[in-house]
Amino acid sequence: MALTSRPRFGELPAHDAIALLGRNHVGRLAFTFHDRVDIEPISYAYDERYIYARTSPGTKLTTMQHHPWVAFEVDEVEGQYDWRSVTVRGALYFLEPAGSDRDREAYDHAVEVLRAVDAEALTAGDPAPHRTRVFRIFVDELTGRQATTST
Repeated sequence: MALTSRPRFGELPAHDAIALLGRNHVGRLAFTFHDRVDIEPISYAYDERYIYARTSPGTKLTTMQHHPWVAFEVDEVEGQYDWRSVTVRGALYFLEPAGSDRDREAYDHAVEVLRAVDAEALTAGDPAPHRTRVFRIFVDELTGRQATTST
């Protein structure tokens, strides 16, 4: 299909980037350990400057506990020159159901946010019961880019 106009590339305004995070629920989490960068798809929910997600115990979990600085990306793609992309950089924090009142409140809020996307999350009917570790990423940096061919 031939382009009717040249694509325009530019920044995505912050309010549009936040809206993109809110309406999507699958992104990619990038993390490092020594000289290696890994990136994995994850399901998530966004709420008030945090990305909430969960994972299963394993190598990724151990790595992130020792190196909490991560990047997270979400895209919406309609075509080669019609897309929006948001990248978040921040620290990843694991949340626990036990501990201080503040810790329990943070965990309970995370579960509430996750269940808004998947009502069965962390219940007996959970479709991914192995994903028991809940975490959140503080949105320290937010960058959005876009391309469009529309006028």
